[in-house]
Amino acid sequence: MYKNFLFDLDGTLLPMDMGRFVDKYIESICRRFSPETGIDPKRFAKGIWTGAGAMAKNDGNCLNIDVFWQAMNEVCDRDMRVFTDDFDDYYRNEFIAAKEATSVNPYARKSVEYIKQLGGRLIAATNPIFPKTATYRRIEWAGLDVSDFEYITTYDNSTCCKPNLNYFADICSVCGIVPEESIMIGNDVDEDMCASRLGFSTYLITDCLINRKDKNINVYNHGTFEDFFKSLLRKNV
Repeated sequence: MYKNFLFDLDGTLLPMDMGRFVDKYIESICRRFSPETGIDPKRFAKGIWTGAGAMAKNDGNCLNIDVFWQAMNEVCDRDMRVFTDDFDDYYRNEFIAAKEATSVNPYARKSVEYIKQLGGRLIAATNPIFPKTATYRRIEWAGLDVSDFEYITTYDNSTCCKPNLNYFADICSVCGIVPEESIMIGNDVDEDMCASRLGFSTYLITDCLINRKDKNINVYNHGTFEDFFKSLLRKNV
């Protein structure tokens, strides 16, 4: 058994229709903040997308949260960071609209519980483009508890995003782990399986597979979450 289990969230622990999720999310956040800020919904949505894109390109010189707000400020032409508390309130409340695009996979809970029983360390290695409040919500939607994980990446504590290998290196540094004793489990061929380049073992979850470049997934250990859980029982991971 590996000592450390890094799990992606969206599409892995939390099954989702990504397109529908994004639509519900953007619709609900614009509905909340366009009247509150006086900013046109299309411009506000552009700010969100630009902020996400800026975080994806973050080179590690500052936290993702700072990159996000800088991008929002530039698009909206005002200091949007004054709405930080309001954003947290949105994620505690109206963000629930996006839950419609998600579901619960019972094998995610079973796998997490089994790993805990065996003394494995659990890390939620979700791409850190959301604040802590939003990330915690999505963990709960998956039927899991925030306390299940000793570390959770969010835009508040991260300086880069997947597939930047520094993202995984930072987790190793913060958590005091080494790749050779760790496995990254995720549904995204590009963003999750790249961890193997640092020495991580990997497992590709195929229930909500993302394979943008149509790569041959047979080069990876792969299967459904049920398959992954069964491999845990056989102590094959």
